[in-house]
Amino acid sequence: MSETSRLQEIKASLDMGKLPRHIAIIMDGNGRWARQRGMDRVMGHQHAITAVRETAEAAAELGIRYLTLYTFSTENWKRPQCEIDAIMSLLVETIHNETDTLTKNNIRLRAIGDLDQLEKSTRQALENAIEITSSFTRMDLVLAISYSARWEITEMVKKIAREVENGTLLPSQITQEIISAYLNAPFLPDPELLIRTSGEYRISNFLLWQIAYTELYFTPVLWPDFRKEDLFLAIADYQRRERRFGKISEQLSS
Repeated sequence: MSETSRLQEIKASLDMGKLPRHIAIIMDGNGRWARQRGMDRVMGHQHAITAVRETAEAAAELGIRYLTLYTFSTENWKRPQCEIDAIMSLLVETIHNETDTLTKNNIRLRAIGDLDQLEKSTRQALENAIEITSSFTRMDLVLAISYSARWEITEMVKKIAREVENGTLLPSQITQEIISAYLNAPFLPDPELLIRTSGEYRISNFLLWQIAYTELYFTPVLWPDFRKEDLFLAIADYQRRERRFGKISEQLSS
């Protein structure tokens, strides 16, 4: 069976009525991909662009409404400065090069995270692309940049504490909905599916509040090798699961 035929077969097997509305991805394995080929780590990030493009186009093609990519964590600022500089330079270059692709596919670019930590040129390139695509409606592609869930939760607590201190919010009024509304991305629904590449089995400080009932999918595929077929396989696995949200199977079928 050809690669194209296999891809079409997997896609045809998906239940289009049971697609996740929001998929989040921890894009891991760029460094290992490069090391296995005797390349500099930066080359792994460079080759990962194809994976991002194919995944975004495949998700939009299926009708996924939100795709969130863990692009750069707050912990990543601890990496060697030369690697950080290369990643940020690559981010700016990719944003410039891929804006036309986003436009062609009617994809809106958004970002979450501590964006104040970005250099002015990087943030300006990001904000320009966000503005250009702000009216697009097919899918939201959300880049988590300089992001960590603990940072997000800490900032949320500070905001709510200020509201309580100012008397505009009572402690008794604080609900799960209020907490969600004060997070960094209140527009984002909780993801139904979280994918992590590279064979690692951890969450790495990503969307901790939002993934309370998210289905987790781990694949040994390194991120630069991730393609449409891998996304379809993850969704197929998700569709075979029974999402009970604390209930028992009999309650779901009744």
